[in-house]
Amino acid sequence: MLTHNIITEKMTFGGDCIAKIDGKTIFIPFAVPGEKLKIQITEEKRDYCRAKIVEIINPSPHRIKPVCPLYEKCGGCNLMHIDYEFQKELKKEILKDLFIKNSVTPPEITVISGNAFSYRNRFQLTDGSLSEKKSNTKVDFSFCPVAVKEINDYLKNTPQINRPKGRCNIFAGESLTENPFTHKKIYIAEPKTVNQEQNFYPKNKRIKQIKKRYTGPVFSPENAAEVTINEKKISFDVRGFFQSNLQVLSKSIEKVTDFLSGENVLDMYAGCGTFSVFLKDKFEKITLVEHNRDALLFAEQNLSGKNHISFGLSGEKWAQEQKNSNFDAVVIDPPRSGIEKGVMEFLKKSEIPVIRSVSCDPATHARDAKQLTESGRTLEKLFLLDFYPQTSHIESLAWFLK
Repeated sequence: MLTHNIITEKMTFGGDCIAKIDGKTIFIPFAVPGEKLKIQITEEKRDYCRAKIVEIINPSPHRIKPVCPLYEKCGGCNLMHIDYEFQKELKKEILKDLFIKNSVTPPEITVISGNAFSYRNRFQLTDGSLSEKKSNTKVDFSFCPVAVKEINDYLKNTPQINRPKGRCNIFAGESLTENPFTHKKIYIAEPKTVNQEQNFYPKNKRIKQIKKRYTGPVFSPENAAEVTINEKKISFDVRGFFQSNLQVLSKSIEKVTDFLSGENVLDMYAGCGTFSVFLKDKFEKITLVEHNRDALLFAEQNLSGKNHISFGLSGEKWAQEQKNSNFDAVVIDPPRSGIEKGVMEFLKKSEIPVIRSVSCDPATHARDAKQLTESGRTLEKLFLLDFYPQTSHIESLAWFLK
């Protein structure tokens, strides 16, 4: 077995540390910068290699013993071998490097964080289990250190064989309204079914241009959850997406909406209206754009009684049909792929003075930031939103001014 002794350099986006062997970059998972390791190459490519740790010769002072017995087997956490304060510093450096790589010099990055453990309100299980890293192999478990108490109670009291078959979503937490069907603060729902026509409409529907051909779930009351965040109630479908860390979401909403006010605000990629629920107190009128009709119907409920208009369109389609940009501010939270080309062109040409940009992918966020700054905007503030401690996942918030 051929091995190499190396010293790890910086951590890269994705959580691997890098080292060099004869000038070639080696990616090493579960390492910490500055460690001396004995490694074995597991995958060799023309420009890089992947390796595994055979022996930790000189460990980093930030290396700790993972608290989860399934660590390195389960496909979830990948930074649990590093103390949490240093995890945040590493993520800050990764975020900073990605912005600099895109010719954007970021301001000092502020970290928004919460509990290091017992934070996760949402899980998706397959046959009652999680999956191994980069595999469909099932991992049976009855406790997860990052899950909230309500989910761990369910796992402890429900053997894997008695959990729902197929994929199911679990959402739980103290801030949820009690489930009227189970009288507990936990919702367990089957995933979205396809090619079904939505058959639920709120009484105050004002949704524009929704195509009949829609892929999404038929509304069912047992999957409609309600959560209280910063003293406001937000309804959502547990089969769809909602942030998994409610503690950090609460803090992030404050940073997204701080110092915003005016006549008109645009909530682009609005989802169920999470940000708009708070923007409605700061603006006279809200425009929501969201292609997922199911999520937008919940947004209608969440904004009932507030002057707003909703567009059931992709951002690209909405931007093509937009005739003016009479907005005082934009809050934009695109998918992992980043801001759509048409939406970006709309923003670059507009005179909208304030953009608050949220992202679940720092690479595309940095790319989008480059275009916004090149169009004459200033990156005023940058936040690392640490929604997923113990993992390399990075979310961020940028404040842009015209």
